[in-house]
Parts: sequence; C-alpha cells; structure tokens
Amino acid sequence: MLKIMNRDEGFTGLEAAIVLIAFVVVAAVFSYVVLGAGFFTTQKSQEVVYTSVDMSSSSLEVIGDVYGLNGTGANAAKVGYIRFTVGLSAGGSPVDFSTVQMVWATDDVVEILGVIDTADIDKVLTVKKWNITDGADDDLLLEDQDKFTVVAMPTTALTENDEFNLEIRPSVGAAFGLKRTIPAKINEVNLLY
Repeated sequence: MLKIMNRDEGFTGLEAAIVLIAFVVVAAVFSYVVLGAGFFTTQKSQEVVYTSVDMSSSSLEVIGDVYGLNGTGANAAKVGYIRFTVGLSAGGSPVDFSTVQMVWATDDVVEILGVIDTADIDKVLTVKKWNITDGADDDLLLEDQDKFTVVAMPTTALTENDEFNLEIRPSVGAAFGLKRTIPAKINEVNLLY
C-alpha cells in the first residue's frame, strides 16, 4: 500500500493540463491585447483619412461669373475692382469668412488683401482690401445655401490682357484660386474669363 501511494504518474498528466491551461490563458490575453491595439490603430488611421480629406478639398465654388469693374480717378480706364459670388460646393463644410485670408497675385506683385472691419459704419472699400457686399449675415459664416458677393480691390489696377490670381484661404480646408484674364477691351463692367 505504501508503494501505491508513492507513485506519481498521475501527477504528470495533471501538471501537463495545468501548463496547457496556462498557455491558453496567456494566449487569450495576448490576442485580446493585440486585437485591441489593432482596433485602436484602425480607428486612428480612419480619423487621419477623414481629416486629410477635409483639409485637402475646398468647400468653396464660384457661383456665376467673375467681373472686373472700372477703377476711379486715374484708374478709370483700368480694372480696379474684382467682384464675384461664392457659395459652398456640394457636401462642403461651412467657411468662416471672418478668418479667411485673400492673396492677390499678378506677374508684378503678390499681396495679402485685408478684410474691411465689420465695425466700420461706412464700409468703404479701399486699396488692398476686400469686403462682402451682399448676402452676409452678421456672423460671416458661409453655410448651407448662403451666397456671398465679394468685392476685392488690389493695390494696382489692371490693364488689357493682364492675368491675375486671387486665392481665398480659409482657416480650415484647401485654398480656392480664381485665375482670370482681363479682356482686350476694358468697359465699365467686364466679364473676366
């Protein structure tokens, strides 16, 4: 009887079962951690893709035509003002025009046009400024079906066949560029192409 009690062949099977169960538990915990890290990485990469799509696409589009208007004084026979209407493109996110920056560029000059202060009662358009003349609410937020008519006045007036680029840079999203040419004959109101 003493000989039967000293035998430990049964314990090796039990030890193997315990080790096997320990390996299964460790593998399950490890796979849970790996899957969790994979889901987290997938979620972050999805956020990066959506953010980059928002930043790379412009929400603005020109509605209608772009016009060049005669200047005043010595620039009466030249194009001194640019007028156009903008709205949101299909599926575009709202654009806050209080933070928009406009950059004017020709062959000779590159300048940043400043917005006319909304507190200015007269809102007189001066050189190197831009303004919203029609369609703006008090908040200057272009959203839904809003349309803003923008008038910009660069430093230099343009003559026949001059080309210019007016870039609208919102705080979020890609810049929107207007590249146009002054016609060969300048009238009081000119359709720019």
